[in-house]
Amino acid sequence: MFQDFFKSVKNKCLLGLSLLGLSTLAFAESHGAQVLQANDFVGISFWLISMALVASTAFFFLERDRVAGKWKTSLTVSGLVTLVAAVHYFYMRDVWVASGSTPTVYRYIDWLITVPLLMIEFYLVLSAITKVSNGVFWRLLIGTLVMLGGGYAGEAGYADVMTSFIVGMLGWAYILYEIFAGEAGKINANKAPATVQKAFNTMRLIVTFGWAIYPLGYYFGYLTGSDPASSMASLNIIYNLADVLNKIAFGIIIWSVAVSESK
Repeated sequence: MFQDFFKSVKNKCLLGLSLLGLSTLAFAESHGAQVLQANDFVGISFWLISMALVASTAFFFLERDRVAGKWKTSLTVSGLVTLVAAVHYFYMRDVWVASGSTPTVYRYIDWLITVPLLMIEFYLVLSAITKVSNGVFWRLLIGTLVMLGGGYAGEAGYADVMTSFIVGMLGWAYILYEIFAGEAGKINANKAPATVQKAFNTMRLIVTFGWAIYPLGYYFGYLTGSDPASSMASLNIIYNLADVLNKIAFGIIIWSVAVSESK
C-alpha cells in the first residue's frame, strides 16, 4: 500500500515540476511578447497548440498510475514528447507573433528531440509484449535523422530545396519500410496480441498519413513559387496541425492500448 502511495506521490511531483516549469516559461515569455492580433491565424494556431500540448503532458503523466509497469515508460515518453514540444511552441509562437518569420531553428530542435522519441514508442510498445532486437531501435533512429537532416538542410538554406526534399522523403520511406515490412512490422504481425496490433497499426497509419502532412507543408512553403508571406503562413499552419496529430493523437493511441492491456 505504501509503495503505491509513494509511486503516486512521485508521479504527482513529476507532473507538478513539469507544469511549474511550463508556467514559469509562459509567464516569462509573455512579458516580452507582442499582442496577438485577431486576424493572425498562424499566431492563433501556435497559441492553441501550445496549450493543447501542456494539457496533454498533464494527462499522460497523471495516467501513468492507471497502467501496468511495463507500459509506464511508453506513457512517460508520450508525456516527454508533448512537454518538449510545448516548450518549443512557446518560443515559436513568440517568434511568429513578434516578427512574422518562420521559427525554423526552434521547430527543428523540437523535431530533433520529439521525432526520435515517437519512433522509440514503436520499439517500446513491442518490447512490452515480447523481446525486440536493438536493431529495430537503431534503424528507426537512422531513418528519422536522415529525414530531419534533409528537411533542415533545405529549409535553412544549406542545400538545394528539391534535393533536400528528396533526401527527407527517402528517410521517411525507410521508416515506413521498417514498421510495415521490416522486423518491427513482422514482430507486430506474429507476436502481438489483438489490442497491441490494433494500436500498432493505427500508429503506422499516423506515420504514413499524418507525417505526409509535413512534406505537404514543405511543398507549399518552398516549392510552389507563391509570394513568401503566404507561403510561410501556409507552411506554419500545416506544420502546426500536423504536430497536433503526430504528437498528441499518437500518445492517445499508446495510452489507450496501455490501459486496455493493463486491465
